[in-house]
Amino acid sequence: MSNVGAFPFRRMRRLRRHDFSRRMVAEHTLTAADFIYPMFVIPGEGQREKVASMPGVERLSIDLLVAECQAIYALGIPAIALFPVTPASDKSLTAEAAWDADGLAQRAVRAIKRAVPELGVITDVALDPFTTHGQDGIIDDEGYVQNDITTEALVRQALSHAAAGADVVAPSDMMDGRIGAIRDALEENGYVNVQIMAYSAKYASAFYGPFRDAVGSAGNLKGGNKKTYQMDPANSDEALHEVALDLEEGADMVMVKPGMPYLDIVRRVKETFKVPTFAYQVSGEYAMMQAAIANGWLTEDAIFEALLGFKRAGADGILTYFAKSAAEKLAQR
Repeated sequence: MSNVGAFPFRRMRRLRRHDFSRRMVAEHTLTAADFIYPMFVIPGEGQREKVASMPGVERLSIDLLVAECQAIYALGIPAIALFPVTPASDKSLTAEAAWDADGLAQRAVRAIKRAVPELGVITDVALDPFTTHGQDGIIDDEGYVQNDITTEALVRQALSHAAAGADVVAPSDMMDGRIGAIRDALEENGYVNVQIMAYSAKYASAFYGPFRDAVGSAGNLKGGNKKTYQMDPANSDEALHEVALDLEEGADMVMVKPGMPYLDIVRRVKETFKVPTFAYQVSGEYAMMQAAIANGWLTEDAIFEALLGFKRAGADGILTYFAKSAAEKLAQR
């Protein structure tokens, strides 16, 4: 056997010696175009609220949200993911406020598209911000989320978002068959170019806590869980079945959520289906890293290392609360 390629003829460290050669042979890179920025909208005007469990993240009223969207677009971030914080007075057992044409999310979409028409707006299609019990659907007398009646509500919600001007609707509820029902409704109502980003592999994770604080649904759950519809963290083959079904039903792109603990799922999805695949660096991941950085246990370089890990695993894009700050730092490099 030839020793060409063996040490010392092949020294792997040669290409690591200089900055220029490290950059030339880098297999993956990060740009602002890789990011989607999740944002929280609240009622009122001139309102800004900090999310205590997510340092650096704020809930914004529509006027301030629009200004922030203009800044985000200038940084090269292609899209935001919009999440409304619904007042308790607008919540109900059957979540009718979710498809109110003059609802908070719908008004925010219209305002953003007027001010920054080229910025992609992705809306969350789920009922948990609008239910008094904090579940992602309409429950029966025993508290079980009913699949088909919930899907009917999700279709109404998605159509209201499309009518407001949403570019992408993102069902995050994990009801069976909801992608096909939403796609059919969009087609029948003339919204043929509205895209669907399916939360196809959304796990019943312990990493969502700060997000539920941010949208005000944590208290409504009252210690409950979402294990009867979100996926078991023990399963990976099941994720491939979920993705396959959503693609068959008309999803344009699929998502894995959470991110870092499920990068193996991202890799399997991308290798199996070779479709646009996204991952969500969720609130718990963000909060952990921010806490470690604040305590001096990590440096901010860890943020970019983690985000690069998403790309290496196969993610085409990353929903991350670090989007704006990361894009700002990338612009300075």
